[in-house]
Amino acid sequence: MNAAARVADETFSQRAHAFARIHVGADSRALVANLDTHAELIDDGERSYPVSIDDGEAQDNAWVCSPRTTYGAYATEEALRYAPTLLGAPIRAAGRGLDRWLRGARIDRAVAINNWWLSTNLYPRWRIGCAQRLLQGALQRWPGHAVWLRSLNRDDHADWLEECERLGFLLIPSRQVYLFRDVAALAQRRHNLQIDLRLARKQPHRAGDGDIGGADYARIAWLYARLYMDRYSRCNPRYTEAFVRSWHRAGLLQLDGFRDEAGQLMCIAGVFRQGRTLTTPIVGYDTDQPQRLGLYRLLTATTFERAIASGDAINFSAGAAGFKRLRGGQPSIEYSAVYARHLPARTQRALGWLSALTRRAGVPIMRRFEL
Repeated sequence: MNAAARVADETFSQRAHAFARIHVGADSRALVANLDTHAELIDDGERSYPVSIDDGEAQDNAWVCSPRTTYGAYATEEALRYAPTLLGAPIRAAGRGLDRWLRGARIDRAVAINNWWLSTNLYPRWRIGCAQRLLQGALQRWPGHAVWLRSLNRDDHADWLEECERLGFLLIPSRQVYLFRDVAALAQRRHNLQIDLRLARKQPHRAGDGDIGGADYARIAWLYARLYMDRYSRCNPRYTEAFVRSWHRAGLLQLDGFRDEAGQLMCIAGVFRQGRTLTTPIVGYDTDQPQRLGLYRLLTATTFERAIASGDAINFSAGAAGFKRLRGGQPSIEYSAVYARHLPARTQRALGWLSALTRRAGVPIMRRFEL
C-alpha cells in the first residue's frame, strides 16, 4: 500500500471514529428527529466503518436507515409526484399494501455498513476481500439481521459491487444520482455553471465555514427542513440543531452559505467529504424567498467552487435532474447491496422480489424520465 492510500485509509477511519463519538450510545432522535436507530463501528482489518443497527420495530423511520421507508412510503411519494392525477388513488392503495408486506417480511431488521445517516454515503477505495471481511464480522455480531451497503454505483464502486455479487448479495436499485468529475473543465464548457459561479462571486454577505456557529445551527436546521421536509418528503431525515452543531464542530460537515443584510442566513450547503469526493447532504434555503434570488444556484455554486479548488469529484445525489444535467452531471444508478441468505424464507423472498422489480421496472423508469 502506498503512502497516499495509507493516509486515505487513516483519514476515513478517523472520520468514522468522529462519527462514533457523536452517535454511539446517543439517542438518535435527539440528532435526527425522525430516526430511531443506533450506531456502532465495524472494521475490515484496515479501516473502521459506522454501522446503523435496526430491529424493525420503529414506525415511520427516515429512509436513510429504513429499507421499508425507502421502497415503500418514499417510493410511493415519488410515483405520485410523476404519475397522472387519476392514478393517485390506486398508487396510494398499492403503496399501503406494499408497506404492510415489507413490514411483515421484517425488511427493516437490518444492519447497514458504512451508513453515515446521510442520503449519500461515500466509500473508501476498495481493497481485495474487504466486503467479505465486513460481511463475516456483521454476521457474527448480528446474525438475525440482513446486511446492507447503501449508496453504491457502478461508476465509483464497480469493485465493491462485483465482490458483493460474488458473495451472494442482492442488488436493489434505489435512485439515479448525478456525478461530476473534473469540475474545473466543466466550468469552462458549461454555460449554466459559468453563470452560477459568477453569481456566487458577486453575491455579498457570504458566510464561509469559519464564519458559522452559535445561533446559526438552529437556523441551518430550519432552512434544511423548509426544503427537504416541507417541500420534498417527510421521509427525509429531519436533522436537528444538535446534529448540525456536532457534525460541524467535529469537522464532518463543512458549511457554506449567504446571509441577508441583517446577518441572518438565507441559505446553506453542508459538504461531507471522503477521499476525493464531495457530497452535500445538507442543503436548505427559505422557500418563501423569491425565486429570482437564485438561492439554490448559489448553494450548488459554493460546492462547485470547493471541487474546483481541490480537484475533487462531486456526487450531487438525486433530485433536480434537469438542473444537474445542464451543469454536466452524469447520471448513475445507485444500488443497495443486501445479504440475506441466512434469514427466513419470507425475508429472502421479499428482498428478491424488490431486486427484480426495481431492476426490471424501476431502472427503466428512472432512465426514461431522467429522474
